[in-house]
Amino acid sequence: MQALDEGGDERGEVGGGRLEYEAIAAARGALAQADLPVERMDAIKTHNPFALNDVLFSRQTGVPLERMNNYGCSLVWGHPQAPMGTRAIIELIEELVLRGGGYGLFTGCAAGDTAMSVVLQVTDRG
Repeated sequence: MQALDEGGDERGEVGGGRLEYEAIAAARGALAQADLPVERMDAIKTHNPFALNDVLFSRQTGVPLERMNNYGCSLVWGHPQAPMGTRAIIELIEELVLRGGGYGLFTGCAAGDTAMSVVLQVTDRG
């Protein structure tokens, strides 16, 4: 399963065109496309330039900070979206494999006050 959302449009209609809200809007869009609530996510990874973004995500979605970025976040690697987002998605898949499968959400902001999110499912085909 895969649902992808790229946040707001050029007018900033989804997250108001503000960096700190775009990843939240993109996550909500991806979850809606996957027809899954955030509570069904077994693992959540984010890519944000500031810790404040994760605090805001937690407050806006009701996801406790302890459920996010269980093996670290991209703040330690740097800021470029493509390589860091890709690495975070790989780590999300690895975390789900360690858990024996489940649903995962990746969300991250990008340049120009945009964002993208993806919901994925890892199954145990053992």
